[in-house]
Amino acid sequence: MDALILAFPVALSFDRKVGFVRRWPAAFAAAGLVAVPYLAWDSLMSAQGAWGFADRWAGIARLLWLPPGEFVFFLAVPFACVFVHEVVRAYVPEKAARATRAPWAVLATVFLAAALIFRGRLYTSTVLGAAALFFAVAVVAPGALALRSFWLSILVSYVPFLAANGLLTGLPVVTYSPEAILGFRVISIPVEDFLYSFTLLGFNLLAYRVFRGQESGAPSS
Repeated sequence: MDALILAFPVALSFDRKVGFVRRWPAAFAAAGLVAVPYLAWDSLMSAQGAWGFADRWAGIARLLWLPPGEFVFFLAVPFACVFVHEVVRAYVPEKAARATRAPWAVLATVFLAAALIFRGRLYTSTVLGAAALFFAVAVVAPGALALRSFWLSILVSYVPFLAANGLLTGLPVVTYSPEAILGFRVISIPVEDFLYSFTLLGFNLLAYRVFRGQESGAPSS
């Protein structure tokens, strides 16, 4: 699955209008940076039994309670999302709203309160906490979230997310402890996974903007 996720953006990286091959260093730098805390989170959740991986599909090898493919996942998926982001930037006219901090401050507060309310559900509370942190970062740097390309990239990413995560949870490759989640699912996907994907890709896009700006010598639009 990791190979399939990588194949499409790699094959189309040489499109002249997108020119994504030039952005590989920034894309992988962002993915590597964000992967560190997310792998730590993933490992902790696995160690605590919030979720696990079926030996039949993921194999029996484990490193920090995780199958090897999980480490590649945190590079492949963000890389593909950044590719989508660059395609959106190349082919869809950009539109920016006024960069305001108040809505993100409200959302950060709401998600933090929700994390405290559901603190008895390990996965639910931590993913809500991650969302609170994401919007707290947006309060400090609201420019990226004012761009149409940011939200459109996230929206488009949910198409492959539904296919890939539906397969992972449908087989299932990944299993969840009933005590760690609310129990609401979209087909086979726990609702928490939608917020997990949003924060993972959102943090990657924010980090990518920083690295891309360093490459060009100016802030990324």
